[in-house]
Amino acid sequence: MSALHRPRGTLVDGDDPVLLTPDSAGWTYTGLRVLSLQAGQPRVVSTGEFEAFVLPLSGGCVVEVDGGWFELAGRDSVFSRVTDFAYVPRDAEVKLSSSQDCEVALPMARCGRRLAPAYGPAEQVPVEVRGAGNATRQVNNFGVPGVWDHADKLNACELITPDGNWSSYPPHKHDEASECEVVNEEVYYFRIAGRDQVRPSREGFGLHRTYTADGELDEDVAVRDGDVFLIPRGYHGPCVAAPGYPMYYLNVLAGPAEQRSMAFCDDPAHSWVRDSWRHQAEDRRCPVTTAAGRRA
Repeated sequence: MSALHRPRGTLVDGDDPVLLTPDSAGWTYTGLRVLSLQAGQPRVVSTGEFEAFVLPLSGGCVVEVDGGWFELAGRDSVFSRVTDFAYVPRDAEVKLSSSQDCEVALPMARCGRRLAPAYGPAEQVPVEVRGAGNATRQVNNFGVPGVWDHADKLNACELITPDGNWSSYPPHKHDEASECEVVNEEVYYFRIAGRDQVRPSREGFGLHRTYTADGELDEDVAVRDGDVFLIPRGYHGPCVAAPGYPMYYLNVLAGPAEQRSMAFCDDPAHSWVRDSWRHQAEDRRCPVTTAAGRRA
């Protein structure tokens, strides 16, 4: 098994599906928790040296921190709606509660500055349609620089790839400081919809590739619902959604640069593909979701 591919079940922490810290990943900044909240059973999370987003994956929750609170309406599934979210700072005690069972992602980054908690409405999340043809995908830019600047190190966004399409393409990297890129450690957290196109299921699968020019990394893996993949360096992409099974992934990035950035460089062998999109129509299935719900 690849050391970078963490299949569902390998990062469990009690009843929680995912606990990935920088130490367990073997790097410095980027982490991810996925919590299972039980109805009527509040949880308290200590952020320590990490800032985080509170991002509902299914259900909604109330976030209480620093004497204030935010009510997150959430969503039924990552394939059903763009969600609202909250930002919580380092050195905080965060209380999460819900009247229904709820699954919540906490993308997180080790940081130095302590900022105030903040709320992000779903209606203000820019939904981008990227690519064309069978490389068309949806990007929910909820926590990226220029859209959400209330963070010290943390960057995050969501992608939905319709079944049969390719995303994270052309392959790209961000592992050195240069004219076109910055250094970022990145996590991919995958959810794969079942045949109803909405409910996550282990029935389907997708494909993911990560590699380096020198061949030291050369990973081609099948990913299923709940899997995590680590990108310490190298080119990554494509992510391919198998026919019949739409793919979602949460990207979490952080690094040493003073200013948050998600700048990257394409693999020059494949960057020509971007020009070809000018002559192709976008897949009409995108965007799949908005803050109002699924598009017909």
